[in-house]
Amino acid sequence: MPAPRSHPPTRSAAAATPPRAPGPGRPAAPAVERRRRAGAAAVVLVALAAGTVAPGAAAATPTSPAAVSPESTTTGTSSSSSASANPATSADSPAVTSIPPPGARDPLAGLQEPGDAVVLSDETTVTRWAHPIAVHPVRNAPKDAARVVARLRMHTEDARPEVYLVLSATLDAAGNPWLRVRVPTRPNGLTGWVPADRLDRLQVVRTQLTIDRTARTATLRRDGRPVWASPVGVGRPATPTPRGSFYVRERLPGGGGAYGPWAFGTSSYSALSDWPGGGVVGIHGTDQPGLIPGAPSHGCVRVPNAAILRLAKLMPIGTPVVVR
Repeated sequence: MPAPRSHPPTRSAAAATPPRAPGPGRPAAPAVERRRRAGAAAVVLVALAAGTVAPGAAAATPTSPAAVSPESTTTGTSSSSSASANPATSADSPAVTSIPPPGARDPLAGLQEPGDAVVLSDETTVTRWAHPIAVHPVRNAPKDAARVVARLRMHTEDARPEVYLVLSATLDAAGNPWLRVRVPTRPNGLTGWVPADRLDRLQVVRTQLTIDRTARTATLRRDGRPVWASPVGVGRPATPTPRGSFYVRERLPGGGGAYGPWAFGTSSYSALSDWPGGGVVGIHGTDQPGLIPGAPSHGCVRVPNAAILRLAKLMPIGTPVVVR
C-alpha cells in the first residue's frame, strides 16, 4: 500500500486571520468578564488534562457564548501518563467548549476573543489529526515564551508523514490560534501546544480502538458501536504493552513473516518492542498464531492474520488507541 499522502502546506482560515480588534459589532469584553472567564478556563482544562473531567462533560461548563454552528456539513480546513507527570500541563490552560461536529467547515470558528477555547477531539467518536508542515517547537502553554517540551517532526521512524492528534484549540493574548496535540515520543502521554499554522488541514476520524491487556482482546468502535473484535497477544510481564491513550500514526503492509499482512504504528513507546527503529508499539499480524491470546511480545500487540486483514479495512490513520 502506498505511503499516506501529505496535504499541501496550507494555512487554516483561523490561522491566517489577523487578530480581530473590537468593532461596532464586536464590543470588547469587560475586564471583569475576561478575568472571570480566564479563571474558569484554568480550572476546566487542568481538570480535563488530569482526567477528572471527561471532554463531553466540559461542554457543560460556562464559557464564551460563541459557538460552532451545528449545521456545518463539510470537513474543516487547514489549520499513559498522568497530568502530574506531563510537563505540557499548564496552570494557565484555557477553558474548553463543546466539540465541533465532524462536518464543521471551520472547527476554530468559535474562537472569538483571547482565552476562548474549543475541544476538537473526544477520542471516542470525534477525533481530529493533522500532518505537520514544518519542524517547530512544542510548548507547555499556548504562548511563544512557554517552555519547549518537544519538537514537531516531519516523518515517523518508518519515513512516513508524521501524524499529530489534535485535542483542543485556543487563542493567545494576541488573538493567534494554538492547538494542543498529543506528541509521539517518550515519555508516553506527553501533550503540548503549537501554533495552528504549523499543522496542515485538520482531518477527522470517528473510530476508536480499545485493547484490554487482562482479557487480551481488542475492539474497534465506530461512532461508539463495535464493528470489529479479536483476541490479541500483548507484552510479556517484563516488557508490557504500555497503558494509556495513544493513536495510529501509520499503516504499513506487513509483507508476511513476523508482522503478518498488515501493521499499524502507534504513538506509544515500549522499553523494548518488536518494531524496527526503536521501541514503537505496533499492532500487527503474526507468524505464531498459537501464542494468541497470550502475552508473548516485547510490547507490540499481535493480532491473528485473518483479523488484521479485516481491521485494515476499518481502522484509519488518526484512530485513538486506548490500552487498559
